[in-house]
Amino acid sequence: MKLYLKPLEPIEPPDIYQMIQDIGEGQNGFINSLYSSDLEIFREKLIRNVEISQGKNLSDGLVPQTIYWFYLYNRPIGYGKLRHRLTDKLLEHGGHIGYIIRPAERNKGYGKHALGELVKEAYQKGINEILLTCNEDNMASRKVIEANHGFLTEMKEGVCKYWIKRNSSL
Repeated sequence: MKLYLKPLEPIEPPDIYQMIQDIGEGQNGFINSLYSSDLEIFREKLIRNVEISQGKNLSDGLVPQTIYWFYLYNRPIGYGKLRHRLTDKLLEHGGHIGYIIRPAERNKGYGKHALGELVKEAYQKGINEILLTCNEDNMASRKVIEANHGFLTEMKEGVCKYWIKRNSSL
């Protein structure tokens, strides 16, 4: 499979904007913070997210976060968020990684590979214990996390907490 990650840049090609439109506002607990029906606002969000990845101008409660596009054969099929550290709030819901696949590409196994690549990126950033959370009823995400050696440690108020530790082989 030719799936690879590409970090968000301040200027992106039109196919990225189209993918964001296809994804919509998000679902299953994933918030598509890049979504906007206005192209200029989308462009501003790209620039702001580059700043966030560099830890610049973070408001209270925000942590540095890098967005990666998932590409398959040079076509964007989804994206992921890798938070460089956690707050108390992210420890309860959100974790280190969030990801989404565009609707037309779901149920093809891409989520499993994309999460595996995000886990490798986390390790490269020195994050050796990675928290992922998902809604208890989101069986697709739970299977993807478990396929990447996620270990369920807690289920509380409809939210599952999974940990992936570096000594787990991918």
